Amino acid sequence: MTVTVPEADTGAEADVDATEVANEAPAGLPAGWSARAGAFVVDVFFGVGVVITCLLVAQSASLSGIAWLRWGSAAVAGAVFLAMAVNRWLLPTVTGWTLGRSLAGIAVVNRDGTPPGVFRLLVRDLAHLLDTAAVFLGWLWPLWDSRGRTFADLLTRTEVRRVEGERPNRRRLAGVVLAVLAVLAACATALAYFGVYRPELAVEQARQQLAVDGPRIVSQMLSYDVASIDNDFARARGLATDAYRPQLVEQQDAVRKAGPVDNDYWVTNSAVLTNTRDKAVMLLLMQGQRGEAPKQRLITATVRVNFERSAAGQWQVANLSVLAKPNPAGEPK
Repeated sequence: MTVTVPEADTGAEADVDATEVANEAPAGLPAGWSARAGAFVVDVFFGVGVVITCLLVAQSASLSGIAWLRWGSAAVAGAVFLAMAVNRWLLPTVTGWTLGRSLAGIAVVNRDGTPPGVFRLLVRDLAHLLDTAAVFLGWLWPLWDSRGRTFADLLTRTEVRRVEGERPNRRRLAGVVLAVLAVLAACATALAYFGVYRPELAVEQARQQLAVDGPRIVSQMLSYDVASIDNDFARARGLATDAYRPQLVEQQDAVRKAGPVDNDYWVTNSAVLTNTRDKAVMLLLMQGQRGEAPKQRLITATVRVNFERSAAGQWQVANLSVLAKPNPAGEPK
């Protein structure tokens, strides 16, 4: 586009490029607060959100021992931060724009209208911490400052001005960038849920379930009546894993040979020592009574039990170790 300008000496007219006129025009007006806020959201807000999300995922993965998720999330966070740094500090010195400011039609300049260097832009963004520390007053200062400056602008001697004339149309690029950031944040959140939170939730649910079912399973396995010993022993075998069942059968056969008496156990205290989703170890303090009146006696025992979850989702005893053998209550062990 050209405009016709009369020449001073001859009165003739000459064609001058409109872009050159705009570039040689006096400094633009201060940028509006809403335009600055919109540019900041595009340039910083969404990127920071992705960085924070990825770092939280990396921390959670580190605590859970998932190395690939930790390093992957940290790498994505680093890549997004690097892209933000290039857009925020390098591009303005090369093209005069950041992505967000090109959409808003504003630019950061020195007081004389020249573009600031990388170092000044970096210091300016660091100085925004002062805008935030002053109860966000610095961010609102442009609303009544005649030149629309924040505290950071006052410190670094910069201003944000409207840019007159043509400017790059980067709406499509901005849309793509924001879509990519949204996808990255969603993927990081999904990986955190399925890779960290959901497994940990399953482990905690297994722990809570075993804390209730474990004492009942052990009590049923160790308790039997002479009158129903066959059914009681069969029930006990159903509570054991395939690997532990032969050992349990040997113990039951030994009881039969020694002459069985009524044996009734209950758990007085228990704790899940360690557990995963499908395996666990419990410590149980037990009391019981053996025999029939008048020869009936109270007994105590401490056992350590390994549990495994069956294919049907039921907890079964994989091993049972007696730490303190059954003794009459009140007698030394």
